[in-house]
Amino acid sequence: MLKLTKKADYGLMAMKHLAEHVDQGACSAKDVAEAYGIPQEALAKILQRLAKVGLVRSQHGMNGGYTLTRDPKMISAFEVIKAIDGPLFITSCVTVRGECDQTDRCTIREPLRKVNESIEQVLKNIKISQMKEEPEDLQVEKPETRKPELVTIS
Repeated sequence: MLKLTKKADYGLMAMKHLAEHVDQGACSAKDVAEAYGIPQEALAKILQRLAKVGLVRSQHGMNGGYTLTRDPKMISAFEVIKAIDGPLFITSCVTVRGECDQTDRCTIREPLRKVNESIEQVLKNIKISQMKEEPEDLQVEKPETRKPELVTIS
């Protein structure tokens, strides 16, 4: 089963929250954590990681907290996930080194690479500004669909 880590989930939730509250200034890790029922310590570490890669800005002081560094229409879900979890690989053979015990006999390496690439592209097309509950707002490019062929088995 392919699924995001809890940290990536929390990071996406925090980025969505910051995008929705951009007009209110900085949001504290505590406020975001309370809004979504996320452990505050975990969220603080995630926000620090997002700040380190330049997706959010940390502001200290009385009105401190976190703000987005770019327009939410310009930040992809892929950027957030990569910042938190590192590169996205569905199998070990799709990594930079691309090694496994079955490399010499494997017949699915290229198809899996294409699957990995497709998932990555979908996540790059989803912007933080689009992350709402209404699915019709999400503009994801759909892969080409082929008409099913009629196969006769005798």
